[in-house]
Amino acid sequence: MKTAALLTVLALGVAPLHAEKPSRAETEVRERTGADAPWLRDARARDQAAALVARLLKKPLTVSSAVQIALLNNRNLQATFEEIGIARADVLEAVTLPNPSVEFEVQFPVAGEAMNRYAWLVAQEFVQMLMIPLKKRISEEQLEAAELRVAAEILETIANVKKSYFDVQADQQLLARLKTIQDTSATSLDLGQKQYAAGNITDLALLQMQATANDGRLEIAQAATDLQEHRENLNALLGLWGAQTKWKIQGDILPAPESDFSTEHLESLAVAQRLDLRASYRELTSVISALGLTKAFRWVPVLDMGFSGERDIDGALNLGPQFRLELPIFNQGQSRVARGQSELRRVESRFEALAVGIRSDVRKYRDKLASLGEMARFYHDQALPTRIRIVNKSLLEYNAMQLSPYALFMAKADELKVERGYIETLRAYWITRADLERTVGGTLTPRKSSDDKALRKP
Repeated sequence: MKTAALLTVLALGVAPLHAEKPSRAETEVRERTGADAPWLRDARARDQAAALVARLLKKPLTVSSAVQIALLNNRNLQATFEEIGIARADVLEAVTLPNPSVEFEVQFPVAGEAMNRYAWLVAQEFVQMLMIPLKKRISEEQLEAAELRVAAEILETIANVKKSYFDVQADQQLLARLKTIQDTSATSLDLGQKQYAAGNITDLALLQMQATANDGRLEIAQAATDLQEHRENLNALLGLWGAQTKWKIQGDILPAPESDFSTEHLESLAVAQRLDLRASYRELTSVISALGLTKAFRWVPVLDMGFSGERDIDGALNLGPQFRLELPIFNQGQSRVARGQSELRRVESRFEALAVGIRSDVRKYRDKLASLGEMARFYHDQALPTRIRIVNKSLLEYNAMQLSPYALFMAKADELKVERGYIETLRAYWITRADLERTVGGTLTPRKSSDDKALRKP
């Protein structure tokens, strides 16, 4: 199925970034988010990714383009991808036959005319060959766990990018509003000073207007500082530096929508979808397999089989098989079994704890999102329109000389306070939604998966 990200790549004229078959991590992320998270394994893929990043940066950033840039350009993610390569190498090591050993011995006679004595041995560690099928299964389970952990980290990065994006967008909106209010305040203060010079307002009224204007300047400075900090946070997530950091975000933060997804059964959905939980489950099955391997071969830890030959000093040639068996008299693998059992209990407890924690996080973010959505809609429908009407009526009375400049200042300050509360609520709403998406497993809509049934129990 073609995704929006792949269509973007094709539309920009950049060749697909996958020189090989995509890993499971890449596929899982694409299915959940629609974004392309390529594993850049060669210089050509890295050059293509850099070209796509450059083209995306020529336009104002959106949430989707910011996420795509991070997936293409975040070096930490590329480092994480190499965990899959290491796990694949472990699978290859597990199925590779151990090398045979060759021993050769020559003895020279000290005296006399006897012939040199030669001996040789070609041997193979037989137990390691018997263990290959089980070692292969264990390494494949560990590979799957590694791929799922990488995918989970990618989803974590996507959530962080979204949260940082909303921080910047909200900061921009708030700063623009503060500057507009400050311009109005400066004009009003100038008028107030003229009225004071004419003796129409008191010292206290003028001081109050000046204090309000000073507070506005401090708020602008703080908002600008917050914006710069959040921009740098986003730069770090996107892997940008130098001229690349001159990107822009246009538009205000979106209003909170009416519920566009079902909040029922989110806990079960999270248990079915969470990739880190699935990785923990694969780690659990791997430990179980490893413990079974330890128990199965604890009595025969070493078994070498080979073929030996010897030519004695009299010229006689002797050939025959050779065996070397370690007798489990003192060390019967007790420590390895005990260690494996402790490791199994530890992994099992962590798996269960993760499942319980996921359910708790889902409830926390679900309830918080519902509350923030109601607050945002109340701000939009009731609180902010009321304050705007109050300012408009105050301005009419001020123009009719029925209201003091300071009273108009206070009306505008109250409007700004409510508008700031609305912006902060929207910021919290979208950040919480990103957290809920991550907690549920990358998407708030159910997905079908062959592994879902195995994970619904916790």
